[in-house]
Amino acid sequence: MDLILHVWRQAGPGEAGRMERYEAKDLSSHMSFLEMLDVVNERLTEDGLEPITFDHDCREGICGTCGMMINGVAHGPQAGTTACQLHLRHFKDGEEVWIEPWRSTAFPVLKDLMVDRSAFDRVIQSGGYVSVNTGSAPDANEIPVPKLNAELAFEAAACIGCGACVAQCPNGAAQLFTSAKISHLGLLPQGQPERYERARNMVAQMEAEAFGSCTNHRECEAVCPKEISIDYIARMNRDFLKARLVQRGAASA
Repeated sequence: MDLILHVWRQAGPGEAGRMERYEAKDLSSHMSFLEMLDVVNERLTEDGLEPITFDHDCREGICGTCGMMINGVAHGPQAGTTACQLHLRHFKDGEEVWIEPWRSTAFPVLKDLMVDRSAFDRVIQSGGYVSVNTGSAPDANEIPVPKLNAELAFEAAACIGCGACVAQCPNGAAQLFTSAKISHLGLLPQGQPERYERARNMVAQMEAEAFGSCTNHRECEAVCPKEISIDYIARMNRDFLKARLVQRGAASA
């Protein structure tokens, strides 16, 4: 099969970007989207041209590295799928495909399709961990965890930090990512001592990173490759409000 690609090219963070057209010919429908880009890059290199820069690592839908906008949709047209798991069989022969980097001021473009997502790292550093010394790993089932809490924590922990939620949101909001990272710890016994402080600190850092505000468009939920629910945003908001009330109570005491 053949595809006509329109790819965002940008030499560096301070450079002007542009769309460039490429004809990708003789492709297999069994190729993943990233394998297709590999083939295009091999041909560009053979022609003495600069290959397309894009982020990738595990190519198994686990690391969250391979984010890009494909025809205006984060990770492309297949729901619950990362770009590395998307295959060409979901496109038509001769189709025009537009490929762009994540659209967010908080994720500045480094080069072509690669963006700087270190803002997510700083949100995690502000509280996405358990700092209490819990000793060695406990025996299985030693600490009782309600089944519902365990399931919800597992679902939240599935977040791979790819940034699709931010890129697709009209406001560039990071609430789905932040709430997932807050919730998967806050739902477990080990995360309870710092539960409200964690919510307060991570939300404050999220705002400091210039992410937008959530206005319930639910675009984040629609494109999340792990299909994480916006219910976690509500949970985060409750914990954050309780943290503010506790803080005010301590200040007035």
